[in-house]
This record gives sequence, structure tokens and C-alpha cells, in this order.
Amino acid sequence: MKKLNSIAAALVLITTGVLADSRETRVTFSSEGQEVVGTLSVINGEPAPVALLLHGFTGSRDELKSDAVKQGVFAYTAEKLAEAGFSSLRIDFRGSGESIADKAFAETTFESQVADGIAAIDYLKSLRSVDGEDLHIIGWSQGGLVATAVAGRTGAPDAVALWAAVANPKSTFGNLFGTEAMVSGIAATADQTVDVKLPWGAEITLNGAFFDGLELFDPLAEIKEFDGPLFVAQGVNDTVVSPESADALIATHVGPEQLWTAEMDHVFNVFATGDTLEAMVSATILFFENHAD
Repeated sequence: MKKLNSIAAALVLITTGVLADSRETRVTFSSEGQEVVGTLSVINGEPAPVALLLHGFTGSRDELKSDAVKQGVFAYTAEKLAEAGFSSLRIDFRGSGESIADKAFAETTFESQVADGIAAIDYLKSLRSVDGEDLHIIGWSQGGLVATAVAGRTGAPDAVALWAAVANPKSTFGNLFGTEAMVSGIAATADQTVDVKLPWGAEITLNGAFFDGLELFDPLAEIKEFDGPLFVAQGVNDTVVSPESADALIATHVGPEQLWTAEMDHVFNVFATGDTLEAMVSATILFFENHAD
């Protein structure tokens, strides 16, 4: 095990696998003094452009697995990025996946995840193995919401891809949580917990601070501050994030942009096929390549 010092934090690298002409390692870095765990895929040779992948609500860094995409949506994306010559970092937000040493999922907020995304950028910029000045972000669903702020507040990304990104948090999560949970959550103090049952049967606990974010966080205002290239992917059959969200993000953003749509649901049809995901990832990579410095 080899320890490196960086401006982000002490980092631990453990080799875990090989993708194309690259190597994957499990990494840790610090966000607000707490541990974040991620998987870093590094292209062999000269430092390559790098993409930061931000997962969705209740997700984790490899993201959703299915019979069609057995390794997970983000693990698959990392493979395709590597084949195209991009290094990547996919992280577990604090409270999710393996990043639970210092924070429970119930303590998750939009702002804590934005802090994690910004810390991840600082970490990537500290590495010699990737080109942290040629940086891209991919955010899915709530990860897309987070990406709007990470991009808008830092101005660091060369390009951003938002996949089925949440543009209206109160409306989107209100539909997911239901009226009773929303009323309880909005009435709760920041550290009070609220139990929520999701439409697919999962039961989770969140604190009042998460519900405060539903009212205060504005992805449209955040993305307005980012004038770099923006790729927005949206499924016309998405019942979790309304297709109008993609239209609003495109309308608000000022700069080069592309709206990519397909006959897909919120999870890119991966429970039936991997073809739609493949097409979307390919379009995302092409967008990054076409807007390279």
C-alpha cells in the first residue's frame, strides 16, 4: 500500500483491476475532513483527460447493475471512457456506498454532495497520473443536480454531461416521496429524521436538512454560472425526472450545448437492454471530444 500526500488529503491506492489500456485503483480522499471512497481509472502513458462521475440518489459509484449491464452503469461508463482515452474517477458520496466511515446516509444533503464533488476536483488536480486541467463531469439524476453546482461554483470542467438530471428538486422528490413524507420532512428540524418509502419499495431515512435543500437548492441558477459545453441527455419515457427538466437546463445554460433524447426511462432501459446506454455514453464521449481544448 502506497501513501501519497495531496492538497485534498492523504490518499490510498490499491490496485483492483485493469480496463483497456488503463488500471483501476480504489482511492480515498477527504471532503470537509471526512473520508470519500472512489475508483480511479488511469490511462497508461501520458496523463490523459479525466472525467468525474457523480452517482444518483441512493446509488453508489458503480451505479445500477442489471442483467444487461452486469458491472453497473458507471463501471460500464468508465470502461468506455478508458477505451476512448479518458481516465475517470467515480466516487461514493459521503453516506453512500463505501463512504460511510464518517457520515450516515440519513445525513446526506445536496450541499454535502457538492462539497464532495469539489473535493474530488481538487484531488484530481493534485494527481500527476491524470490531466486535471482537462476535466469533465458526468452526473446522473441527483448526481446531475450536484454537477450543476460543482461546475457552476468552480468553473473547472471543460465540459459537463447531465444524464436525466434533477432541475426541480421539490417537484421531483415530492413525486418520489409522497405528500405525507414531504410534509413531515419540511416540518422537521435539520437534525430530525424522517422515514421515507420509495415507489420501488425501498425504505430510507433522511434528515430535515435534506428537505431544506429541496426548497433552497436551485440547479438552474447553478448551471447558469457555467458557460462551458453542456451535454444534456433525457429519456422521453422518464417518469422520475420530467423531460421538461432537460428543456429547462438547456434554456437556462449559456454556452455550447447539446440536448440528446431517446426512447428510454430513467435508468436508460438497462433492465431490458444495454443498447440505449451504449448509445448515450458514445454520444457523451463524442461531445467531450468535439469540445476539447
